[in-house]
Amino acid sequence: MVIRFKYCCILFLSAFISLYTYGQTAKGQKRFTIMGLGDSLTAGGDYFHSYLFPLWERLFIAGYSFDFIGPRSGKCRIGSLNHSGFSGKNAEYLDAHIDSIYHKYPADFVLLHAGHNHFDTEKPVTGIISAYQSIIRKIKSINPDVYILVAEVVTSGKLPKYSYIPGLNLEIERMVKEMNDDHVILVDHATGFDWKQHTINDMVHPNRQGAEKMADQWFEAMKNILAPSGQAFHPRMVTYKTLDTGEELKLHIFMPDHLRKKQKRPVIVFFFGGGWALGTPLQFYRECAYYTSKGMVAVSAEYRISYMHKSSPFESFEDAKDVIEWLRTNASEYHIDPGKIAAAGASAGGHLAAALGTIQDTGRKSKVSYRPDLLLLYYPVVDNGENGYGSQAMKERFKEISPLHNISSNTPPTLFILGTKDQLIPVKTAQEFERRLQSQNVECELHLLKGAGHPIFQYRKELTNDFYTIRRITDNFLSRHGYMKKQK
Repeated sequence: MVIRFKYCCILFLSAFISLYTYGQTAKGQKRFTIMGLGDSLTAGGDYFHSYLFPLWERLFIAGYSFDFIGPRSGKCRIGSLNHSGFSGKNAEYLDAHIDSIYHKYPADFVLLHAGHNHFDTEKPVTGIISAYQSIIRKIKSINPDVYILVAEVVTSGKLPKYSYIPGLNLEIERMVKEMNDDHVILVDHATGFDWKQHTINDMVHPNRQGAEKMADQWFEAMKNILAPSGQAFHPRMVTYKTLDTGEELKLHIFMPDHLRKKQKRPVIVFFFGGGWALGTPLQFYRECAYYTSKGMVAVSAEYRISYMHKSSPFESFEDAKDVIEWLRTNASEYHIDPGKIAAAGASAGGHLAAALGTIQDTGRKSKVSYRPDLLLLYYPVVDNGENGYGSQAMKERFKEISPLHNISSNTPPTLFILGTKDQLIPVKTAQEFERRLQSQNVECELHLLKGAGHPIFQYRKELTNDFYTIRRITDNFLSRHGYMKKQK
């Protein structure tokens, strides 16, 4: 339940996962680091995709604890990922700079894909192989324990420029075999990568499908090195809405074990943060797995964000309404008690949860209510008025979108958690929200975590004590309202 802001957007947080190879197999396992090393295919761009984010997704879902590192940063739906991808540069360039790069960023895993940016007329294969060998030597001289995953280069339709790539891949395979080093591992990106299907119009750079395919290959290679984390996530992916573009929005549903036929359970649905601009449902996988283990149905909801859909918070809110309506409409199929739906979220996701509980259901064709029965708000944006948070468009239409200005006696019981050092949500705003709820005889339990900022913790980084404090407070609130058994 977390996030951070970048460029005035509520960004977010980091991963909690684990690795046997670099530590023990229980809590407190050591994180590992990954460096993508290469050219624009690693770096990504405005009009094509990098493998970095889909690889991040696969590792996160598999339960590993890791960080991408490097001197450069690439945009993605979770904000950015660090790497050592240098657009327009070749293997020789990387060789000339790898000493300084790797001394500063000594990653546990280096993913090397750097066969482009030559012309066939240069007869470049020998030089590229020499550069690869030198890169590997230099990295291993700094860190003998590093794993270097060496890619056979993806195919390209840009010919004759890249006619040398098939021959280069044969030599890369030969080089890795001759090294006979179990820490230098060949990864075959060439087989099955069809530039006609997997690249954009330039016939070189990966489209979304191509980036996913590259991520699959890297992930399979890393899985062969890493022991199972023991914390992998296994949600059901269910479409709740199809956009006019044909894109499907998904619910990531976690079901408890040993459900009896027709048995109903309370549901908790999480909305990720990221300023209505960034984010991923994976942000709340940890919480979903936990509350499922306590007997609840848990859901992490996808909704439109501006980075992906050029959307506004108003579209995000419409999606959030559809999430709750879908859960109520399909309650029996997923063992959900339609009268016990808790909506939770952090920052911008907290805004969506709060808006669901406060803004009146008017003008919608559906007869199914989108109002939740309980609100769990983690450092939420609740004031979109003139002096609140949000774009000018939100402030001009704040009565349609601002939870603070729509509180009524129908607002469900609310848990509100905020850090006293939150740089975006003033403590006085939380206190005013509490006052207005109580004036309507609605329960509001406000907790101010001393010294905590925004976000209170980051899901892509090591967890802090505040994470467990939030969990304990949330458990007690849910237990008191009959959503789960009282925790010891």
